[in-house]
Amino acid sequence: MISIAAKAVEYAQRSGADEAEAYCVTDRSVSINTKLDHIEYAKESFASGIGIRAIVSGAVGFSSVNHEDDVLRASKLAVTSARASQPDPDWSMLPAPGPCQPVQGVFDPALAEIELSRCVELAVDMVRGVRSVGAIPTSGGLSISTSTCHILNTSGIEHTEQGTMMHLFIECTMKDGAAISTAHEFGISRSFDVDAFEIGRGAARLARESMHGTAMETTRIPVLLGPIAIADLLEYAFIPSLDADNVQKGRSMLSEVGATVASDELTLLDDGLRTGGIGTAESDDEGTPSQKTMLIEDGVLKGHLHDAYTAGKASPDITSTGNATRSGYGTTPSVDVRNLVLNYQRPASDVIAETDRGVLVHSVIGAHTANHYSGDFSVEARNSFLIQNGEVKQPIKSIMIAGNMFDLLKNIDCVGSDVRVVGDIVVPTVRVSDMQVIGS
Repeated sequence: MISIAAKAVEYAQRSGADEAEAYCVTDRSVSINTKLDHIEYAKESFASGIGIRAIVSGAVGFSSVNHEDDVLRASKLAVTSARASQPDPDWSMLPAPGPCQPVQGVFDPALAEIELSRCVELAVDMVRGVRSVGAIPTSGGLSISTSTCHILNTSGIEHTEQGTMMHLFIECTMKDGAAISTAHEFGISRSFDVDAFEIGRGAARLARESMHGTAMETTRIPVLLGPIAIADLLEYAFIPSLDADNVQKGRSMLSEVGATVASDELTLLDDGLRTGGIGTAESDDEGTPSQKTMLIEDGVLKGHLHDAYTAGKASPDITSTGNATRSGYGTTPSVDVRNLVLNYQRPASDVIAETDRGVLVHSVIGAHTANHYSGDFSVEARNSFLIQNGEVKQPIKSIMIAGNMFDLLKNIDCVGSDVRVVGDIVVPTVRVSDMQVIGS
């Protein structure tokens, strides 16, 4: 892979590129889907490819291929694409190498060597977990991957990363006469430490606890957003406003560094070096060394997320925060979080016990419809429960919760100790002192 990347960069330069970058990926993945009690399909696949960026007079071109024999053609095409594009006056240069810190917990040989038959057993274990509580599995699956990434550019970066990942999920229903409820659960890790049976059982328990929900009138009330719920809202209604590209294009309300944007006890940081983090690596997807970036400290906005382009566009004093990410070799870098971590100065040992009256929301549907510029959202709350006198009481039938994400962060007055990894977001349950709940 290193030799292929070197050839791609050399070909691009020979074709007239001022700068060039090669991003190579090889991946072995196992994926399984379940439907009801059955394995719908199980497959193992191998993929590899290379993405090439070429810069000519400040104009950027890109091409990608998945076969080594096509690298010369792809390199020439990237240069041709750059020549056909308008020069970008804000282009600075591809990132230069820097010292990378070692990271832990991102590669597990047990996952790298796992066989398809063992993956089938894990999928069956999830189904068994659901059935053990008396629920009906509807759909689910798992994916396990081992990937190697190599980045090389004309500024001197030559970096290789290797990592593993496993993701399991299942949905289920519970029936009691005419009553029916649904729930889902998942597990995600860089190591082989996820209990498939417990994932299935957890989904079934939640479905059982959600049975025979009562109606609730529209009101304003404290709302406890579980880790999955608050992670979804952060992803769609808040994180885009931390993207320096959106800030620079006037698509963010969080342009004023130093402004108070959250509760004065809340801290939000992005940690590309977090042990075992889903987004952890020694470098980002441009080769910039990973780091910890403080975004909000004690409620005050401290900065934004940058890749090499947005940093060069911003100011000579601004450097990339190591937040260039790619979804694969066929895409160019864009800004995103690595491991976004929400902390609170006084986490509660049991946030439910400290709540006299409120609503507990396990997950939400429709967060992707949120307006990330204004922060406004209106979502359906799933698997919700009424809290009275510090205890979870009866489940609630379908309700909506609506609000503004910027107001929500300012109104967080307590968080739990139940920190959970939800993809690249690490959060506990948060209590919002006052929210609009729309009932029936």
